[in-house]
Amino acid sequence: MSELMNSIRCVGLVGAGTMGRGIAQVCAQAGFEVKLFDALPQVAQQSKASIEKALLKLIEKGRLTDDDRQAILSRIHPCEALDNLFQCDLVIEAAIENLEIKRELFKSLDEGCKEQTILVSNTSAIPISSIAALTTHRQRIAGLHFMNPVPLMKLVEVIQTPVTSASVVQSLLAFSAAIGKTPILVKDGPGFLVGNCARAFYTEALRLLKECIASPALIDRIIREAGGYRMGPFEVIDLVGLDVNYPSSKALFEDSFFEPRYQLTSGYKLLVEAGFLGRKTGMGFYRYEDGQAVIEPVSVPEAQMNTGLPRSAWLWAEKSSGLEMLTSLAKKAGVVVLKEPSPGVLCLVAPIGRDTVSVVKQLGIDPGSTVAVDTLYGWSSHRTFMACPGVRPEPLAHARTLLASDGVVASQINDSPGFIMQRFQAVITNLACDLMQQGLASADALNQGMKLGFNFPQGPLEAGDALGSETVLTIVQALYDFYEEDRYRPSPWLKRRGRLGLSLTTPD
Repeated sequence: MSELMNSIRCVGLVGAGTMGRGIAQVCAQAGFEVKLFDALPQVAQQSKASIEKALLKLIEKGRLTDDDRQAILSRIHPCEALDNLFQCDLVIEAAIENLEIKRELFKSLDEGCKEQTILVSNTSAIPISSIAALTTHRQRIAGLHFMNPVPLMKLVEVIQTPVTSASVVQSLLAFSAAIGKTPILVKDGPGFLVGNCARAFYTEALRLLKECIASPALIDRIIREAGGYRMGPFEVIDLVGLDVNYPSSKALFEDSFFEPRYQLTSGYKLLVEAGFLGRKTGMGFYRYEDGQAVIEPVSVPEAQMNTGLPRSAWLWAEKSSGLEMLTSLAKKAGVVVLKEPSPGVLCLVAPIGRDTVSVVKQLGIDPGSTVAVDTLYGWSSHRTFMACPGVRPEPLAHARTLLASDGVVASQINDSPGFIMQRFQAVITNLACDLMQQGLASADALNQGMKLGFNFPQGPLEAGDALGSETVLTIVQALYDFYEEDRYRPSPWLKRRGRLGLSLTTPD
C-alpha cells in the first residue's frame, strides 16, 4: 500500500446528527469541502439547513459576514449514498454508538474508499481497534473524538491504535489544528482519555450521595464554590441526561472488567429505571419547575441554632498551615485558644483524608465536643465542617457560628473521610495517575484534555501538584485504609511520586 497522503482537502461525514452536523460546520468554516451522508433520507439536507441557521446567528453576533455564510454553505454537499464519500481524503464516522453498525460501516468504507483515504470514528467510548475488526487496511484507521457542542469546544482526541501509521497520526494532528481545535494524542482503549478520567467526577459524587454525606445540591455547591468547578457532577448528569451518562458509565465499568474505580450505585440505576432522566423529564437528581432546579433549603435543628460564639476553643490541625487558619479565625472572633482540650469546650480540628471519629480516637479527645473543618478547600469561599455521630448541640452550634463569623459560608455534612472536596479531588487525581501509569497519554495531554474537554478548573495532575503529591497520597491512602476497598487503592504512579514529594507530571 502506498504512503497515505498528508494533504486533506475533502472530508466525508457519515452521520448527520448533532455531532456530524457540528463537525461538518467547523470543517466547512475552515475551508474544507464536505460531503455529508446519513442513512436516513433527507437528514443530510436538514442538517445543512440547521448549519445555515447556526451561521445566521454568527452573522447576528458579528462573527461572520453574509459572504462568509454563502462560501461555507457552498462547501457542504449532502449525499444520498455512502459511495459518494469514497473519493474523500478523510472520512469521519459519526453514527450511532453501536459497535456492530460501526463495524459494518468501516468494512464498507475500507473496501470502497481510495487507498489514500484516512478513516476515523468520532465514537466517545468504543475502542477503535474493535470498530476496525472487519477491515483490511487498519493502518489508516484511527479515532477523532470531538467534544459536544463541536463548534464551541476546542478539544479533539486523536486516538492511535497499535497499528495506526505515524503518517495518519500526523495528518490528523495537523487537520485538527487546521479546523481550529486543540488535538491531544491518546492511546486506544475504552473511554479514551476524557471519558475515562471524567468517570471519577461522577462516581465519587455518587458514592458521597449513597453514603448520605450530603444532598446532591450541597455536594454540587461545595464542588463549585470550594473546588472551583464550573458545574457540580449532579448538575452535569441532569443536563446531559441520565439516559446518556448512565449507559456510557456502565459500559466503561463493564469494558474495564469491572474496575472498582468506575463502579456506579444502585440509586443511580433506580432513577434511570424510573424514567427520571434529568432536565428533559423534569426530574433527575434534582426536581425541575419551569426548567429551573428546585433547591430545598437546609434545615438546622433548633437545638443547634445557638448563634453565640464560644468563649474558648482548643484547636488542632494535621498541617501547620491549617492550624494557622484556625488560630487566626478564633483570634479575630475574640475566642480564647486553649493549650489543652477541656471538658465540654469546643475542639475544632482540621484533618487530612480522615473522618472526625478517626481524629477523636487518635487524639483521645471528647467526641461530643469535636467538630472537623476542611482547611484545604474552600477556606475563603465555602467552608465544610462535620462532626462525630452524637455530637452535642452546643459545641456544634459554637463551631457553626465561629466558622461563619468572618462572613464565609459554612456548611455541615455528615462525617466523611476527606470531607467532600479532599476525597473528590484526590480520587480524580488518583485515577489520572493510573492513566499515566497505563501510558494512555502524556501529562500535558491529560491536563489539557480535562480542562478543554470537561471544563475542569485545573488538570487533574495540576490539581494534585497544587495540593502536593504527598498530600494527595495521604488522602487516598486514608480512604483506602478506611473503606478497605480497591476502589480507593493508591495508584503506583501516585505512590512513587508522593513518597518522594515529586510533581505528578514527573516521567518514569
